[in-house]
Amino acid sequence: MDRLLRATLARIIRVGNLRVTTARGTTFYFGDGSGAPVAVRFTSGFSQLAVLVDPELRLGEAYMDGGLVVEEGSLADFLDLTVKNVSRAQPSVWRRILANSRSIVRQIFYDNNLGRAKRNARHHYNIDYRIYRLFLDSDLQYSCAYFESENASLEDAQFAKKRHLAAKLLLKPKLRVLDIGSGWGGLGLHLARTSQASVTGINLSDEQVKIAQHRAAAEGLPCEFLIQDYRQLSEQFDRIVSVGMFEHVGKRHYGAFFRKCHELLKDDGVMVLHTIGRCGGPSSTNAWVWRYTFPGGYMPALSEILLPIEQAGFIVSDIEVLRMHYAETLRAWHMNFLSNRDGAPP
Repeated sequence: MDRLLRATLARIIRVGNLRVTTARGTTFYFGDGSGAPVAVRFTSGFSQLAVLVDPELRLGEAYMDGGLVVEEGSLADFLDLTVKNVSRAQPSVWRRILANSRSIVRQIFYDNNLGRAKRNARHHYNIDYRIYRLFLDSDLQYSCAYFESENASLEDAQFAKKRHLAAKLLLKPKLRVLDIGSGWGGLGLHLARTSQASVTGINLSDEQVKIAQHRAAAEGLPCEFLIQDYRQLSEQFDRIVSVGMFEHVGKRHYGAFFRKCHELLKDDGVMVLHTIGRCGGPSSTNAWVWRYTFPGGYMPALSEILLPIEQAGFIVSDIEVLRMHYAETLRAWHMNFLSNRDGAPP
């Protein structure tokens, strides 16, 4: 098994400085020696074999279970090194078979219908929200911030994001705004507070909705937050905004999503969609992310979004890519979590 591990990693890890110690105690070195050294060790033969068979899923599980430990550098350093190398390597036949098999199974058995969409949302968002307090800003914005300068804080960047979205929506007093995937209510409250708009926020996480409702009541703002799926709405709105929710829609429902939004939006309305995207073309969700983080989730390629938007009758008038802004957002979240992790609830 050690020989197979060595042959596999030698084919993939071409740059960087990686030391791997097997469960038997054998040490191998990979890469061209560039960059800071990173070292990992397998603590069990089972984890080592599992990672060889299905690295996309089992590598994360091995780290979670203690079957793989990082001995030099950080987990982030190890992931950075491996992702850089994997992105350059051609996927093996076995990896392609696994990916295709998972894609077929997900399409058949894990469609984001009404019931499953609610379960998926609650899986991620119905955890103790104090966890999110450890790394998010004070307004609990769980999406890409907008860094207007290199020295901007996360608080400033998240406020700038809300202001940026409000400007794109062309808001005026008394307009009716629909916020699809309203989270803990921060964006909706901001729009109502600064633009005197009436906001309806919908969300499938009852825990998030409770907090959003409490916040709206405390400020006396014209915001209504509901536990509801976008497919169940029938009234019309002047504006629609959706931030960080589209990743949960699912490929098969893109057409239905945009047709429904077109139906809900008045003829002179404006819709702003803010979503995570992928740099390359259409692909599939990482198996570990699907199982443990975002079941039913998928980050779309731009090519997968534009056609159903046009087919629904919308006119695309603005596209903005915030790739580096998200990198800075993730960096800030990571630093916040490391600073506050001792306060994590049990």
